[in-house]
Amino acid sequence: MDHDAIEPEAQRLVLVTGPSGAGRSTAINVLEDLGFEAIDNLPLSLIPRLLDGPARPTPLALGLDVRNRDFSAFNVIELIDRLTRLPGYAPEVLYLDCDADTLVRRYSETRRRHPLAPDEAPMAGVLAEIDLLAPIRVRADVLVDTTELSPHDLKAELTRWFDVRPDRRLSVSLHSFSYKRGVPRGLDLMFDCRFLANPHWNPDLRPLDGRDDRVQAHVAADPRFAEFFQRTRGLVEFLLPAHMDEGKSHLAVGFGCTGGQHRSVTLVEKMALALADAGWPVSIRHRELERRGMTLQSGADASPAGEARASQRQAS
Repeated sequence: MDHDAIEPEAQRLVLVTGPSGAGRSTAINVLEDLGFEAIDNLPLSLIPRLLDGPARPTPLALGLDVRNRDFSAFNVIELIDRLTRLPGYAPEVLYLDCDADTLVRRYSETRRRHPLAPDEAPMAGVLAEIDLLAPIRVRADVLVDTTELSPHDLKAELTRWFDVRPDRRLSVSLHSFSYKRGVPRGLDLMFDCRFLANPHWNPDLRPLDGRDDRVQAHVAADPRFAEFFQRTRGLVEFLLPAHMDEGKSHLAVGFGCTGGQHRSVTLVEKMALALADAGWPVSIRHRELERRGMTLQSGADASPAGEARASQRQAS
């Protein structure tokens, strides 16, 4: 749907659906945080009554679940078509997709029964639901595949699409990662740090990570670091206002190295401080450190630099 074509008086209405376990409840919560009036699991037959009367001052998000007694693909498509014909509404369909194997794994982790196959293996219910929702998936205005997304990643993706707050500033998420594990999904910009001096080859630094001042000092001592950082920072700061002018609400920037532990983490930490100093809202994701459950070594964040990082994150 072309958001620029939405009439100012039209009620923005997002219908949120997708297979169970794909992240619909998370999406509803995110939209609520973004200023939507959010209602989950409302029976389809009650939606026309809900929409009677004058338009609401805030956009509306409705979660549609196959567990509702009157849910069917036909009824949902009929609702979409009806709303599309009404000039007072600007309906959009947000479909949270996910591959079957991942959905089964999520059900196994939570030990929940699938609503469409409570007495069978989860895969039977997952496949039945995907088949049931196929006609709605085709009608989606926004389709988000959550197969490889964490809740944090999903929030960033939905913010990119649905943040309608008039006072919003473009937010920046900085990601460190290992090229060996592949590039994170959804990056807008990506920089390769593998040419910088690698602390991995220093036995004293190997068990540490790029949040440690000693590791950062080692990386920054590379004669190429200062110019690389300044040029990268200048490019990012140049692009942020340009992306805001295009209506974007979020920019994802990745820094990759071999193991995702030292050089890329150092660049993300230093860039976060620089952008926060410039007034940009910044969030940090260290993918490989999160996967390993790594924490800062004892005393590492007690340094002035560590305290500055913490205060900058709180301020952002």
